[in-house]
Amino acid sequence: MKPHVIAVVAGGYSGEAEVSLRSAQSLMGWIDRDYCSPYLLKVDRESWTVLNGPDGEPVDKPVDRNLFGFEDADGNSIKFKYAFITIHGTPGENGLLQGYLDMMAVPYNTGGVLTEALTSDKYTCNRYLSTFPDIHTAQSVRISCEEHPLEIEDLVSQLGLPLFVKPNTGGSSIATSRVDKLQDLSPAIDKAFEETPDVLVESLLSGTELTCGCYMSSEGLRALPVTEVVSKNEFFDYEAKYQGAVEEITPARISPELTLHIQDLTKKIYKYVSAHGIIRVDYIVSPEGVPFLLEVNTTPGMTSTSFIPQQVTAAGLCMKQVLTDIISQDLGRKEN
Repeated sequence: MKPHVIAVVAGGYSGEAEVSLRSAQSLMGWIDRDYCSPYLLKVDRESWTVLNGPDGEPVDKPVDRNLFGFEDADGNSIKFKYAFITIHGTPGENGLLQGYLDMMAVPYNTGGVLTEALTSDKYTCNRYLSTFPDIHTAQSVRISCEEHPLEIEDLVSQLGLPLFVKPNTGGSSIATSRVDKLQDLSPAIDKAFEETPDVLVESLLSGTELTCGCYMSSEGLRALPVTEVVSKNEFFDYEAKYQGAVEEITPARISPELTLHIQDLTKKIYKYVSAHGIIRVDYIVSPEGVPFLLEVNTTPGMTSTSFIPQQVTAAGLCMKQVLTDIISQDLGRKEN
């Protein structure tokens, strides 16, 4: 059988574009060439461009969005049959790209428009998930740019100190701050507004930070081993995530009972938000042993050192095997 022509879609419009492209390079190395013929497609505000082909050869051709394909050097029209989205942030993690692909009848690896729109908005997602009796979240306030400046004292009175300020729809801890003093709150909010039009202010959760991946395998929903995150910085910020200032321990140094509880919660959240493909859910476990949801990541990092590849290895699997499983299910559904 001829390999399926697919696009690994990366880049995007946010500050996470660089991380996304690193994830895409790893994915290009893992995808099974006997099953798929992958092209690296970069999305930015100015253009959509096919950067590389299956063998790493440069392509540098614009994407015809009426076709979801491109014209190769010989003038042949190549149409993508599938999209593996690894954009962190807009437009690949908030439903915009998914809406386009739905109209083009092209299958993809993430949840649909509603799932992505919901999970990309941290405040709305956590408020929705908190309605389920087994999900605990931090106290939080969402601030829109129209509401700023606001009464900082009232915010501190409601949430206390320390607290966290972050872009409501951002990721990778970009423009995220821990605030310990009243006078530092307003500058932290201003910093977060530089990334997104809505800002999330959350009360501090203390405890053990854990993260757990989950995906729908051909044998059913599978939660991966849990990772413990020990940041060398004040919190798990961008430097800790991508510049090595962190210790990541897989499997986590927690009891078997807590491990099973985190995995079960992750599978429940997968179902609650109607997720698809691979997701990762982040938690803080309080000293009393109660897991608090931090956020749901529907296009988690896929660099060679990211959490999901670590957890896949710890589960005795390989990334090629997991990716083929996911892609083949999606393509099989379309063919049927």
